[in-house]
Amino acid sequence: MDVEGMTRGSYWRWQKEDFFPGQSFESCASYTSALFHTPSRLRDRLLTRSRDADELTGARRRSEHDMRRCLTWWDLIWFGFGSVVGAGVFVLTGQEARNHAGPAIVLSYAASGFSALLSVFCYTEFAVEIPAAGGSFAYLRVELGDFVAFIAAGNLILESVVGCAAVARAWTSYLAALLGRAPNSLRIHTSLADGFNLLDPISVAVIAATAGAAIASTKKSSLLNWVASILHVAVILFVIIASFARGHAGNMTPFAPYGASGVFRAAAVVYFAYGGFDRAATLAEEVRNPSRDIPIGLIGSLSGIITIYCLMALSLAMLQRYTDIDPNAAFSMAFRSVGMGWAATLVALGALKGMTTVLLVGAITKARYVTHIARAHMIPPLFALVHPWTGTPIYATMLVGTISACFAFFSSLSVLSSLLSISYLFVFMMVALALLVRRYYDSAAPTARTDRIKLTTLLLLVMGSSVATAAYWGLSPHGSWVGYVVTVPLWTAGTAGMAVLLPQRRTPKVWGVPMVPWLPSLSIAMNIFLMGSLGYQAFVRFGVCTLVMLVYYLFFGLHSTYDMAHEEGQSPKKPNRVEDGDGF
Repeated sequence: MDVEGMTRGSYWRWQKEDFFPGQSFESCASYTSALFHTPSRLRDRLLTRSRDADELTGARRRSEHDMRRCLTWWDLIWFGFGSVVGAGVFVLTGQEARNHAGPAIVLSYAASGFSALLSVFCYTEFAVEIPAAGGSFAYLRVELGDFVAFIAAGNLILESVVGCAAVARAWTSYLAALLGRAPNSLRIHTSLADGFNLLDPISVAVIAATAGAAIASTKKSSLLNWVASILHVAVILFVIIASFARGHAGNMTPFAPYGASGVFRAAAVVYFAYGGFDRAATLAEEVRNPSRDIPIGLIGSLSGIITIYCLMALSLAMLQRYTDIDPNAAFSMAFRSVGMGWAATLVALGALKGMTTVLLVGAITKARYVTHIARAHMIPPLFALVHPWTGTPIYATMLVGTISACFAFFSSLSVLSSLLSISYLFVFMMVALALLVRRYYDSAAPTARTDRIKLTTLLLLVMGSSVATAAYWGLSPHGSWVGYVVTVPLWTAGTAGMAVLLPQRRTPKVWGVPMVPWLPSLSIAMNIFLMGSLGYQAFVRFGVCTLVMLVYYLFFGLHSTYDMAHEEGQSPKKPNRVEDGDGF
């Protein structure tokens, strides 16, 4: 990209317009006027859609320098592998097996893996069509508009920092296990509220180190990641073989001590372990051949991860009775319990390496989310800047790392994991919804009013029946099946209606989701169902965080994005504007 004339100064700058861009922030009077026009501006943003070309070219110019196209499908597979294997199995398996699922934790991983596989199909089609660093944020901005994309953006940033913090906390626990000490022995004990009373300075140091490596070079970080991940495969194979060899089938009884509700609640929590494909999608802008490399990289990595997770969960259940599992360092402590102390050391080393690569990949990929969100001016545009020498978004990486370190220092793993899963599930559900909109509605082409009404009605039917199914399960997981006789046929009718009554407005150019609308609709239902399996505390935290996001949007993000859109000529008459009555 020719950036001549675009660079406004040194990369290391702190100018007012880098934090408060646009006419709305020029003076107190301008800002007051902008607040006065909040309702009309909110309506404008609700009805405005971005275009594929805007996300691929226009948005990238705001970074002033390009990220480097240096990745292949091989890199993507190992980025997907490195971003999750270590976080899911070594962090949450023990916690959820002991507290919610018992030996049936293997079914929890299978259920959440199936849901993730449905989501990866949706992500892959979008990533091939719109290979931008924003991932799901860019996809939602194109199909559902700025406001919905902002809600997703807020959850993406939340998921970024919380996920990084959760893995960093577990890193400290496994380091303690490696040293033969209690999992919490390396933390500072305080009198703060439960869940926030164990301060963790080691996790802060690990986050800082991996963020520094991510800043240096994407390609070098990729080489480090896949070499380390290949070594990790050897550790995983050892764990599986040794666990089955020393395990006992009697530990698998009772198989599901907490019932089906426990299995699905655990599935909802461990779902975040499959977030690696979402992270790999953010690297699409740096892939050499997106149409070939992205499908192979995303689908290939997730297929392998599902297999590994199920085998690891099954091996832990056989190695130690679920009531005796240590929720902080499950595999290491399980090997010690059967007299394999040396194996516990090897597992702890493998877990530390795995979680280190998770933090490294997370630092790389989450900074790409933040970069693209800043390109849209939903957060200060300073964080969109790409350094001309490293080709990496240094400011965005530092932002994610700093906030993650604050979370990791104070918050326990149990507090972090439930909040993390609901953010993942919400965003993945919205991406599946956006894919259906993309296939059946094209704002740039004439669409009959009756077709718009049909699509809206059928999508509401799919969403509503999915929510009803999840609510019925949550209120009476052991109750009558009569409710499902109503909700499941309604979901089927809504999906079948799209297949029979509506023509597809767009066909993927290279790679597309098979069996549309059935697979995207099933993805919506599965994600909503897993969300409904979480405890009410997760929804309370999710609601509070969303409220904070909305307040921020109304006072900053709305006006910044409005100014940018209108300064660039995106007036109400432009094609990317959805006219009254056409809005989806």
